Amino acid sequence: MAGTRKPVVEVRRSQRRRRTVSAYRDGERVVVLIPDQFSRAEESEWVDRMLARLAAREGRLARSDAELFARATRLINLYLSDYGTAAAPASVRWVTNQNGRWGSCTPADRTIRISHRIQDMPEWVIDYVLLHELAHLIVPSHNAQFWALVGRYPKTERARGYLEGVASVALAG
Repeated sequence: MAGTRKPVVEVRRSQRRRRTVSAYRDGERVVVLIPDQFSRAEESEWVDRMLARLAAREGRLARSDAELFARATRLINLYLSDYGTAAAPASVRWVTNQNGRWGSCTPADRTIRISHRIQDMPEWVIDYVLLHELAHLIVPSHNAQFWALVGRYPKTERARGYLEGVASVALAG
């Protein structure tokens, strides 16, 4: 299978690097940075380990719209089941054109769009953003009733803090 083929790997040894190993994609190639004193066996072990880490990360980034819709259904069942079909979206999808917000909802056509920028964030952050948008299907504004719905999610404050931190770093960077 072409998808399981091992990529071209370039190993760069550094005399300044003591213990840390890192890897990144450079086009079709994967660059692995290792300490100079590593043996060939250690090099091979770390290349395999770093390729697995990159594949796992890229797998998280490849989350599908279907998975996102299933996640929305699970969140509705957990936190909004008392609203029945009022909480049910017509569609939920990842989008790449939202750089100023984490997600958006259009109650009129019951569509939810979630920014691709959160795909690699922790699961509980994605759940918060998704539940926030689902709550807009019930209450379009950010009033007290809306925040009471969002507050049903136990990690609301933690997720909001996480997102504020990400936004703050982006502004400073």
